[in-house]
This record gives sequence, structure tokens and C-alpha cells, in this order.
Amino acid sequence: MVHLYAFRIGIAACALLSGLVLNGLTAWWLLRLASRSAPPLFREYRTWAVGAAVLIVLVTAAGGGFLTYLGLRDPKRLPDALSVVVATFMLALPFAVSIAARRIAGIGGIIPVEEPPGKERSPRRGAPSLGRRT
Repeated sequence: MVHLYAFRIGIAACALLSGLVLNGLTAWWLLRLASRSAPPLFREYRTWAVGAAVLIVLVTAAGGGFLTYLGLRDPKRLPDALSVVVATFMLALPFAVSIAARRIAGIGGIIPVEEPPGKERSPRRGAPSLGRRT
């Protein structure tokens, strides 16, 4: 712990990089999902959607890195509660967003599985089909 000050910036930079990668991959997946689910709407607002995704990823990653840096200020109080909460939040955020988006989009499970050609999923009961007219 005597060298914590020397590694403080490095650990915060790693937290920043981790946030950029995890949140960036989640944002990329969400943008891809939006482009497949609503192509005309996504084409119209593509610039805004990508800009908002980039801004959210940068803010959450920078916030995680900065709060990690602040949490490592006292070597006598480690593990610091702030560092533990920030690390848990930064790891759980991409998973929570992905699971929520999969539920909203009606994609089952956590791990994406590609269906073989010719075998599409049947629509859920009670959910109106987009192709059916009433």
C-alpha cells in the first residue's frame, strides 16, 4: 500500500479504459439492435443516436475513472466503499442495459443465439403481429 499513490493514476486509467470498452460494446449492440428493429426511424435519427451513445459512454467511463481515482486516496482505508460501489456499478451497468434491452426487444435469454435460416421464432401469444391487419 505504500506505492498506492504511484499506481493511483494507472488504476484510474484502467477503470476508464474498462468503462469505455464495456459500455462501448453495449452501446454498439444497442445501436445495431435499433437499426434492425426500426430501420426508417434509425436512419432519420442516426446522427443523434450515435452522438447520444458516444456522450453517454464517455460520461459514464470518465465518471467511473474519476471516482475510482478519488476512492484510492487513503491507503489506510482500503477497500474504500466508494471504490467498491463504483466498480460494482461499472461492471453491472452494461449487463443490466443489455438484459433490459433484450427484454424490451423480445429477445429471449442472455446469450444471443442465431437461428438457422428458415427457422424463425413464432410471435408471442397476445402480441399483435406487425404484418397482420385488423
